[in-house]
Amino acid sequence: MNPPSTHSPAQLQPQTPLDALQAVIGSLDALRNGRALYVLLGTFTVTGLLLGMAQGAFARGATTWGVVQAGFAFFAAFYGATAAGLLLMDQAMGRERREVVDAVADAMAVGHRLLLVLLVAAIVPLLSVLATAALVMLARTDVSGALGPWLFAVTVPVAVVAIGVSGLALTAVVVPLAGPAIWAGLGVRQALGWLAMQVRRRLLLAAVLMAAVAGLTSIVGALVAAVVMTGARVVALLGVFVGGIDLPPQQLMAGLFGHGMRGAGGTAATPHGSAALIGGGVVFALALVTPALITLRGACAAFLVLQRTEQRPLQP
Repeated sequence: MNPPSTHSPAQLQPQTPLDALQAVIGSLDALRNGRALYVLLGTFTVTGLLLGMAQGAFARGATTWGVVQAGFAFFAAFYGATAAGLLLMDQAMGRERREVVDAVADAMAVGHRLLLVLLVAAIVPLLSVLATAALVMLARTDVSGALGPWLFAVTVPVAVVAIGVSGLALTAVVVPLAGPAIWAGLGVRQALGWLAMQVRRRLLLAAVLMAAVAGLTSIVGALVAAVVMTGARVVALLGVFVGGIDLPPQQLMAGLFGHGMRGAGGTAATPHGSAALIGGGVVFALALVTPALITLRGACAAFLVLQRTEQRPLQP
């Protein structure tokens, strides 16, 4: 896949913090991206089936086969999310949207870059923890002698700040923005350099943007949950009092919360009970996809905001 240009439309070039926030809120348009929705639905379905098979294998004592199936589940989830991210980045950058087949193929081609970026970036906080542990051990040994308490006194504030900043950088910059950096066409070295620059120069802005994405996702998730619960109650009542179907409310709720035949218990043996589980599973998948779309699209928007900030700094 040829690295596309990272230039975006004028509306994605923020001039004020309010413009940056509006760009993140604009990630709600992800719900209109049918191709990304289709890819994520397929990803969740395949991943769920593989995890269910792995769970069954572990229950039968087939540990090796269960590990293999769990590995395939991770493979499907990772590359499916990468394909959806590529489609959402196309939408965010205003470039021509690729077909689903092309997105899956491109995800297979660039997914390893994302894994390498995350692996390399995780070394920094790990080194911070290891260095702190070494200093604490040194402060406790006889080698330090009377200097031990003083060494520990210096280690505490330095380690707290270093580990805290590393953790914030990992959660607010590296993990959420590594994917968008790769989806925008950056290579491993370019992505690592870009992430390092955001940590040095715009860590607070990146944290605020990702907090806004998390808040937006939480609001959408709460709205989706309210819709699902309200609809489930009404459908359960209509099924019992209008349709005359002997369908316990917990039967429908089991499907809506992703439980299979085991989770529903014996009530799943009835035809209508099995139908409720299937229909509820579809609703459960849709309820998961909606916040996931917003999260991925919001991360893409945050990446573009930070990218534009390099070219046109935010004005108060």
